Parts: sequence; structure tokens; C-alpha cells
Amino acid sequence: MNQGGDDLDDDFVIDDLVALSEEEAAPDGAFFSDDNDEDAISVDDDADNDEQQPSAAAEEDAAIAKKRKRREKEKERKQKKRKLAESNTDEVQQSIAAHTPIEISAFLSSKQASTFKTLTDFELSDMMVPDTAIADTTSWTQPRTLDHLVDFIIKTTPTLHKRLSQKSKSNGAPTMLFITGAALRVADVTRILKDKKLRGEKGGEVAKLFAKHFKLQEHVQYLKRTKVGAAVGTPGRIGKLLCETDALNINALSHIMLDITWKDSKSRTLLDIPETRDEVFKTVLGGEKVQTALKEGKIQVVLF
Repeated sequence: MNQGGDDLDDDFVIDDLVALSEEEAAPDGAFFSDDNDEDAISVDDDADNDEQQPSAAAEEDAAIAKKRKRREKEKERKQKKRKLAESNTDEVQQSIAAHTPIEISAFLSSKQASTFKTLTDFELSDMMVPDTAIADTTSWTQPRTLDHLVDFIIKTTPTLHKRLSQKSKSNGAPTMLFITGAALRVADVTRILKDKKLRGEKGGEVAKLFAKHFKLQEHVQYLKRTKVGAAVGTPGRIGKLLCETDALNINALSHIMLDITWKDSKSRTLLDIPETRDEVFKTVLGGEKVQTALKEGKIQVVLF
């Protein structure tokens, strides 16, 4: 039912009784009275009422039809706008993830500029993720959904697949960081990355890193005692572990996967939400050690 409108069905035909306004209807129930006070109502008055009743009904019908038509047009406009927004968002995100490393580098640079608004173009160019540090995943033609994540890794990043199945040498030193925008998504991805198709029998643990329910020190202690093959987390928590502690080591890190297919309730991705976007570029990709490794070709960024 539309908000702010009437509750009449589309085929409702208003009758003459309902069409009468309060002023036209007889007061105090006199309309239904058995009294026949012919002295109170003249013949001329009756004639006037006979003319007014159809006229009032016609006006009411016209007003109802006009209101209904306006509501239907507004509803149709909103539906078209919503469908257009959804299709545009899907098209943009799919095309970005499936584009070449050069195009993805330009896209990341534009998002980075939104984070560092006061920097000059020259300063931004020194911080941008080079196309040589972006994995080419154009061979993948299936949907980029969690159902396909394992196969996506196996097909597009075979080196990462091999490394995930190997035994980790050091505590807290994953070969992959998977960055996503919400704690629930972290939990879902963690379960998927535990698949034996990826880890085999020797692969390291899959760390689940987000702030909700876990203190930073708890993750520090966990990483320092655990051989981790992959770490999944929100950019805020992973950024803190990279920049403020020595628990998350990048010595074995070969891939950083950005989960741009996830969307929040407002259909915003990891790089659309200002808070998560800023954490990605300031503390995850923006850390000194990670930036150096990206430029040296030791770490590749993957858009999923």
C-alpha cells in the first residue's frame, strides 16, 4: 500500500452518498429520519441538491483518479531509479574487477585520491599501486561470489594456491591478506578459505581478524603463537596489526585480496565507504613496508 494515499481499490466506484460532503449531508442523522418535514425543504432546494450530487460525485471521482495516477507514476519512477542504480553498481563493480591491471591501477588511484584529498597529484602518484603489482584476473569469467572463491584463487592466482597449501614457516606471517568490510563477511570468508582444496594437509591456519568481540591484544597473542597461511579481516583491525604491532608479519606475504563484491545495506563496497576506504589506503596498502613490497613486486593486489 502506498504511504500517504487513500485506501481505495483501483476499481472502487464512489456512490452518491459517500460523495456528499459534511456540509451537504443533513445534520444530526436527519438524512435517515422518518420525519417528512416538507415545510423545511422547498422544491427548489430539492432540485439544487439533485444537480449538486452528481456534480460532487464527478469531482470526487476525478480527484481520486488523479491522485491514483500520480501515485502510480511516482511508484514507477522510484522503481526505475532503483533498478538503474542497482544495475549501474553491479556493472561498475563487475567491470572493475574484470579489467586489466592498468585500468585497475587507475581505479585504485582515484579512490586513493578521495582519501588523501590534500595531497598533490605528484604526491599521490608516488603512493599509487603500480599496475605491475596488480594480479591479472581477466581470464575469470564466472561470478565473483563466495561460492566461486576457491576456484577463483586456483585459476587466477596459481602461485597463491600453491603457497596456501604449504606449511607456514613463521608465526603470524600469512601469504595472503583478505580484506573485507564487515565482521560477518570475515567469518564467511574464513570458513571458505579452510577448504582442503586450498590448504591441502599442510597449509597454515586461517586467521579471523576483526574488532567486534576481540581485543587487539588477543589477536596479537594469537598471531605470535600461530602459523597462519591466510588472514581474513576488516581493514581497521588488520591495519592496526600491521602499523601498531609486530604480530602480523609481511615477510611471507604475496597477495592482498580486496573484496569489492561485498556491499553493505546501502549498496556500498569496501572502497565506497569512507571509513573502510581510508583504512585500506592509510594502514593496509599505505604502510611503509607494504608500499615498498608492492613497488618491488613482492606483493600483488587482487580484486575479488
